[in-house]
Amino acid sequence: MCQTLPRLLLLSLLATPTFSAFGNEPVLPPFSTINSLDDGWEALEFPGIDSHTRYELVTEDGTRVVRAEADASASGLISRLSVDPGDSLILRWRWKVANVYEKGDARTKAGDDYPARIYVAFEFQPDKAGFFERAKRKTVKVLFGEELPGNALNYIWANTLPVGSVVPNAFTDQTMMIAVNSGADQAGEWVTVERDIVADYREAFGEEPPRIVGVAIMTDADNTGESATAWYGDVALERPGDQR
Repeated sequence: MCQTLPRLLLLSLLATPTFSAFGNEPVLPPFSTINSLDDGWEALEFPGIDSHTRYELVTEDGTRVVRAEADASASGLISRLSVDPGDSLILRWRWKVANVYEKGDARTKAGDDYPARIYVAFEFQPDKAGFFERAKRKTVKVLFGEELPGNALNYIWANTLPVGSVVPNAFTDQTMMIAVNSGADQAGEWVTVERDIVADYREAFGEEPPRIVGVAIMTDADNTGESATAWYGDVALERPGDQR
């Protein structure tokens, strides 16, 4: 996914929180229980990309999930949050892909597409930013009246990048790509993934994470020009003691 300034501006929509509490109510609206993708999720579309990935609720084995279909396209679904990650915060989800991209390569701009990814956006920390970064953000604020988010983690289903690899995004080192699945060996199978966001942020950025301002699912193919289908089950944020 190309991350030009206008596209990053759209992620600034994450700055307005909608869900923030833990307990009996899920932080992220479960796909298995909502009746519409408008129930706590919203489209994330990018200027200059007219072809959008198609997302719809479908039923598989009696459970409601999201099916995403990309054809040289890009867009996502986001849920806005305001969550303090604390000492440990577990992100758990399950997903399935029909295929990976032949030209997919997390280390290049031309290959920066993924049949499935989970995007976690964090609050911007101005006290840790350099002069030019602060100046750029101030300009954006003046011109567009919006705040850009800060760092981000992308959990990706990669093509050839080894599982466990953590690499900077090809467009910006403020986004770190973490390969949690790779290759086509498990294509067509549901895979459950569980990650400690705090531990991953510390490894990726070498510091404690700020507040989480949004989580997105995304299947994109605009850079490779290929096609893919993916399915997303419920995406959950849980404190270690609250895990089911």
